[in-house]
Amino acid sequence: MPVLPATIQDVNQLVALVNSAYRGESSKRGWTTEADMIDGQRIDTESMTEQINDPEAVILKYVNNDGFLSGCVYLKNKGSELYVGMLTVSPQMQAGGIGRQLLQAAEDYARSISINTVTMTVITRRAELLQWYYRRGYSPTGEVLPLLIDKRFGVLKQPLDMYKLQKELA
Repeated sequence: MPVLPATIQDVNQLVALVNSAYRGESSKRGWTTEADMIDGQRIDTESMTEQINDPEAVILKYVNNDGFLSGCVYLKNKGSELYVGMLTVSPQMQAGGIGRQLLQAAEDYARSISINTVTMTVITRRAELLQWYYRRGYSPTGEVLPLLIDKRFGVLKQPLDMYKLQKELA
């Protein structure tokens, strides 16, 4: 199924998708949940709209055969590197290859804009997610960052840190 750039018309579906995959009871059906570590919503309509309207960023969406928006990934051009964030797959559709396709699309996008370094941050307590990225060629840079979020995007249940990961594209 095609991976395409999201548009402003996709904002409400994207917000629902991201929140369902990361927070709350619905997220616990998938393996990407943060609900045991962070309460509240992951994103809101205003910030999703800002991300889509950012000229240095793009959100790619995955739409299945039924027209259901079932995945997305946020990409931010940071000059010499492309930051990948908010890689999301609907909890009902996880473990079916959509995340892998979105990550590949992100790397293809980086190459299309002549960027050879892709970076991301992952919560240090997410061992299974870190292993998933390691299998796809991402490695820790050695940088550990505290997870600091505005209360409008969640409330930490405990202090959390993130590893910065990086992949050099061929």
